[in-house]
Amino acid sequence: MDDQHSRPLKQTLLRWPPEDEEIRAVLEDALQDGSWGRYHGRHSESLVKTLSGQFNSEHVILASSGTIAVEMALRGVGVKTGDEVLLAGYDFPGNFRAIEAIGAYPVLVDIDSANWCLDLQALESVAKEEAKSSSKVRALVISHLHGGLAPMQEITELARRHNWAVVEDACQAPGAIVDGQPAGSWGDVGVLSFGGSKLLTAGRGGALLTNQESIMQRAKIFAERGNNAFPLSELQAAVLGPQLSKLASRNRKRRELARLLVNLARQQVGHLVPVEHQKNDEPVFYKLAWRYQPSTPEAVNRSELVTAWQARGIPIDTGFRGFVERTKRRCRKSGTLPHSRAAAKGTLLLHHPVLLQEEEKIRQVANILGEVYQMLAT
Repeated sequence: MDDQHSRPLKQTLLRWPPEDEEIRAVLEDALQDGSWGRYHGRHSESLVKTLSGQFNSEHVILASSGTIAVEMALRGVGVKTGDEVLLAGYDFPGNFRAIEAIGAYPVLVDIDSANWCLDLQALESVAKEEAKSSSKVRALVISHLHGGLAPMQEITELARRHNWAVVEDACQAPGAIVDGQPAGSWGDVGVLSFGGSKLLTAGRGGALLTNQESIMQRAKIFAERGNNAFPLSELQAAVLGPQLSKLASRNRKRRELARLLVNLARQQVGHLVPVEHQKNDEPVFYKLAWRYQPSTPEAVNRSELVTAWQARGIPIDTGFRGFVERTKRRCRKSGTLPHSRAAAKGTLLLHHPVLLQEEEKIRQVANILGEVYQMLAT
């Protein structure tokens, strides 16, 4: 099914990062003044200042990846070997591994079926159970996933009552607004990613955000190995500046076109349930997510759908595998985690470059989604 017509469409929809003359200019500038080869300089300093302002964070530490920034954040809030850390049963695999890297033990909590984020009611149930015992829970990692946004005000208030530190993973949500406040600024510490496919990209990289000096100091001590063992380079810092200035406008366009595509797809493809949001939230879309919920076992298989859509040039894929099948040796589970199980089996994710196209392309994508679905369903 992959033909000469689908390949140009795929190339158009997958182009990321886009061509940008401002990025070309800062790269040429870094080459001319030699700053590209320095350990630390004006580009890093400028990036730290910008991130600090945009995310309401007094302290910013640049890092080599969002994944190592999560581990630095956990160490920064004082998680140690033998502690327990609450984590959604469906999340990015690196967050589970970051907890293990410290020697701590993940405790899995179910997600909200509406938004792929850790569920507040499930978290409240865990809090009640932990209150009955000598709890080892030291912190929780809360991720904003697949265009979904967690209810951070309620989560941070609950965590504060139980003396849990909050690590807020905003790697998929730079620029999102939760209850009037930037995603990544609610927790004791926030984390960003600048990986190659992210909304802000330097190929690799990340950042840690906090207003607590003690967290910053612990994180820095962990990273210090004679020099910074997990740095973001000056060249990477340089290319992020122009992207940050465009982030808000790009996010607005992605929101508008995500809304259009969700409405069009609802008309053409059966059994698709899109991500939901609270009224005052402003989501961003690193991935646009649907839950594929066929009504009968005989309905079209998800993997078959994805393969056929990809063959027509649509950059869509399945979600994470989640952690529900992991053994007691590696984690503890709070309940049966039904929504995490369903997410692992039914998530569909559309890659964000689609949402920076013109409206005509969005309608073309919706038509292809519908055509393929109808062909396989008949």
